[in-house]
Parts: sequence; C-alpha cells; structure tokens
Amino acid sequence: MARIYKKETKKGIRWGFRVYMGTDPVTGKDIRKSKEGFLTQKDAKLAAALFERQINDGEYIQPSKMVFADLCNDWERYYSQDAKESSLRARHIALKHIINEYGQTPIQKINKKAYQDVIDKLATQFSTNYISSIHTSANMVFEYAHSLNLIKEIPTKGIKLPKKKKTVSDLENDNSINEKFLEKEELEEFLTVAKNEGLEGDLLAFTILAYTGLRIGEMVALKWSDIDFDHYTLRVIKTYYNPTNNKLKYTLLTPKTEGSIRTITIDPLLVDLLQLHKQEQDKVKEENRPFYKDNDFILATNEGYPKTIKHLSIRMQRILKKTSIQKQVTPHSFRHTHTSLLIEANVHIKEIQERLGHSDINTTMDIYAHMTKNIKKEASNKFSNLMKDLSKNLIN
Repeated sequence: MARIYKKETKKGIRWGFRVYMGTDPVTGKDIRKSKEGFLTQKDAKLAAALFERQINDGEYIQPSKMVFADLCNDWERYYSQDAKESSLRARHIALKHIINEYGQTPIQKINKKAYQDVIDKLATQFSTNYISSIHTSANMVFEYAHSLNLIKEIPTKGIKLPKKKKTVSDLENDNSINEKFLEKEELEEFLTVAKNEGLEGDLLAFTILAYTGLRIGEMVALKWSDIDFDHYTLRVIKTYYNPTNNKLKYTLLTPKTEGSIRTITIDPLLVDLLQLHKQEQDKVKEENRPFYKDNDFILATNEGYPKTIKHLSIRMQRILKKTSIQKQVTPHSFRHTHTSLLIEANVHIKEIQERLGHSDINTTMDIYAHMTKNIKKEASNKFSNLMKDLSKNLIN
C-alpha cells in the first residue's frame, strides 16, 4: 500500500507517494520508490495506484541511463554465443549506422518516431536490401533490451521500411535479371577461354562453380576428403571465411544453414578435372615440400593455403575480359547459372532446392523465377505450336 504525504516547498504545498517494491536480493534491504511534486493529494493517490498496478502486472520498467552503444556491446556478447563469426561481423557493421545516430542516446528515450526518422534517412543512402539488414539487426538489439526489462516498448516494431520506386527509365535499363547468370552459350565461351588462356586452377574452379552450384565459400573450403571418386559425389560440410583476404587468417565455419550440409552427385567431366588437378597438385607438393602446408585443400596455393575469394574474383574478371560477354557477373553468378540450367533440364524444384542447399523452398522459388532466354523462347515456341491451326485460320 502506497504512503501519501505532503511537503512544503518554495512553490507551496506539494504531494508525493512512496511505494514498497520488495526486497533487494543482494543486500536484503527493502526497496522503495518515491515520487513527489503533485499539486493535489488526489493526483498523488492516482499516480501511486497506477504505479502499484504496473509493478503488480510486471509492466514497470526501472529508469535506466544505458545508452544505445553500450546496449549494442552487451547484445553482441550475447549474440556471439551462438552466432557464426561472419554473422556477428555483418550485424556489427549494420549496427554502426544506428550507433552513429543514437550511440550516446539513452535507450529509453529512443521512440518509434525517432527510429523511423533514422531509417528514412538511411534509405536515401543505401539499397533496400541493406536497409532491411540494418533494421533487422537493430530490432534484434531492442528485442534483447525488452527481454531484460530495460525498455517498455520496442521502437523498431511496426516500422515501415522505405522502398525506392522505380521509374519507367529504371525498368527499361534494368538488366539485373539477365546479369545474374550466364546463358549456356556464354558459359561455354567462358570455360573455353579458361581452358585455353586461364591460369593454374582456373578451369577447375569455375567448372566446379558452374557444374555444382556451390557458393564460392563452400568451394574454397573443399578438401580432397570431401570427394568420393568411386561414387562421383561431393559433400559440403564447411565454408571459408576470410574478411581480410589474408591467406593465413582464414576460418572454416559450418555451412550457412542446416540445409546447406549436403552431398551431391557430380558430373564425370568434373571428376576427370579433379583427378588431373590432383596429379598436378601432388607434383607441387613434392617440389615445395619444405614449406608446403598440406591441409588437404583442393584449391590451394603453392604453399598449401586455400585460395582467397578475392583471388578467384580477380581471376574471373581476367577471363571475362578475354570473352565477348558484356555482363557484370561475379563468382556467385555461376550459382544462378547452374540453377537456370537445371530448370532448362526440367529438374524438379525440390531436387534443385536440395542440390543448392536451400533450407527454405521459397528461396529456390525466387531464383526459379529468373528463367533463361532459352526457356522463354521454348515457352513461346510451344505456345506457337499449340495455336498453329488457329493462327492459320486468322491469316487465311
């Protein structure tokens, strides 16, 4: 029960209340909350009753001066217990944009309007996807604060993420769908140039990407123990992580998702290339035995370290310049290329999902929507054949 009292101040009589909140588990002393400055006894009683109800309903939030930057540091320590190093780094980078705005602001003073203003401001600087990443990271931090009763409401809930409206000109110039993968003829040209003018390991690396649909990090992490030459299979149980591109400072992590752990069948051509590469690599090991660090990597440098993703990206651009291909593709484009070719070969969507290592079928469906020109032409041809008789009647 709250105790109501009155107090004489320089501004006259003021009223206040004091409420018992329980016992401190550490010191064993009673915890009491006081508030004063009310003009009337009735105001003090109403405020006390509201306060007691909040305590009884578990809605009371203890005032805190914790600032957003400190909350982020606490959350990152908590998040790092289960998250991969790459995920933690991505969240850390995304949160920097919110910290730049509210780093030293007490978290209890950050409301929905203030947060929406920041998101709207950042949306003018970054892509829609990156804004979504920033928002998701911030939401995780505020949900963490709410779970600890540091804030009463989560300011990130119900926020509208801005979407950039495309103009007619943008749509006319949008080649993003076609730029995401190589057509079959373009892939043939690329791999032919890689064979004739590529450097050591180029043909194998880009054939693996194109013929398996592996993520480049999964490919770089491949070891000879992951290849079953008898059954023509390849297993994916790890991925390569190296944000600094220092060949010595890499980390092998578990794959992106549970669904990414998989064993796939590989083409006889790829098996032949792997066997030839192994023979060449054995010679390199023998020649460089004094300083070769053999960790069983397939795509290894002359010292035995796995090749970096940046190294392979540079090699890819070198080959592209020697082709007639005008697309701005990346190593990840081979994953889309592999998908489009599977679709063209009428492989079932579920099989594609398992081969690519997608945990969510919707992810596969999104990629499935990016059909190749050949598939679109085939659909047009089938329609023309279907409507052949009707078309003749319309002309004659």
